[in-house]
Amino acid sequence: MNNDNKQTNLLNQHNHIQQLFEHPVRLLAPMEGLSDPLMRQILTQIAADLGRPYDWSVSEFIRVTQHVLPAHVFYKYVPELHHDAKTESGTPIHVQLLGSEAQLMAECAAFACELGAPAIDINFGCPAKTVNNHRGGSVLLDEPEVMYEIISAARKAVPAHIPVSAKIRLGYTDTSKMDDIRGAIADSGADWLTIHARTKTQGYKPPAYWDKIEAFNKLKIPVIANGEIWTAEQAQSCMQQAGTSHLMLGRGAVTRPDLIARVDGSKSINDLVDSSMTDTKTLTWQALIPHQIKFLEGQAKNDIVLVGRYKQWLGMLTKGYSEAQVLWESIKREKNKATIITALQTSAQP
Repeated sequence: MNNDNKQTNLLNQHNHIQQLFEHPVRLLAPMEGLSDPLMRQILTQIAADLGRPYDWSVSEFIRVTQHVLPAHVFYKYVPELHHDAKTESGTPIHVQLLGSEAQLMAECAAFACELGAPAIDINFGCPAKTVNNHRGGSVLLDEPEVMYEIISAARKAVPAHIPVSAKIRLGYTDTSKMDDIRGAIADSGADWLTIHARTKTQGYKPPAYWDKIEAFNKLKIPVIANGEIWTAEQAQSCMQQAGTSHLMLGRGAVTRPDLIARVDGSKSINDLVDSSMTDTKTLTWQALIPHQIKFLEGQAKNDIVLVGRYKQWLGMLTKGYSEAQVLWESIKREKNKATIITALQTSAQP
């Protein structure tokens, strides 16, 4: 490729990224064992129905270890690849990869794009011990040079028009390497960066240190803030302290599936939200019931797995809905899916 073509591609990519971030973006986070395809389908549909769809969602990480993964593995984690890489509501799904071998990660990223991935995200944030012990996820925050190698290799392997992003934490055991991490990202060619505002050691324990994200705004790429956003008020505080208008919503969006509409339905500290979203839109328990039933009627290995997954969700919903707590007490030992659906329908009655 000659220099003129290279410059043209870079300019086109820059313009594409600018268009993606022309307005504050709202993303549904990748959550291992939680935001699987079924949960993505439900949550993105709710957001779309409330008039504030997610700009995109990121898949659970796909672990890259010894060889280029076959197509069926990508389709297992991201079945949306069969449908233009979008959920039924039209929300794009970006493919997230996790691993430590730069060339292998690059080859898997390129193959994911051949299968239809609209963007590649690289996971440097997973705090799971099993993953970290196998040199994946947040443990690589202690090796910024390896982060650089992985991102830059993926960026070179992926077609120029397809974005490559990274998701990180503030550090592994502490924040002492933040400057080195920022430098690695700056030189890597990443198109944007998502930051969970805690270290691996801090896990998911409150608080999140949103103010520490601000230092990454020195990068010449968009920065997305993530971590401990359960309410619209916390979203506003996060944007103010982090100095970015872009948010990734995780467990808060599972607990209150209308969180995205609440965030963009409340008045932004910097008038960052579209002026048409002036009224906070909420999802009542009654309106949420059909979505819960659809979840219980979704695809899974068997009903036992499906009921277990639903109970996991219902347990989280108890933090957002008092009705969920009542339902939980009545079905927490129930294993029959039909009985649970009946209890759900009954809970909708005044």
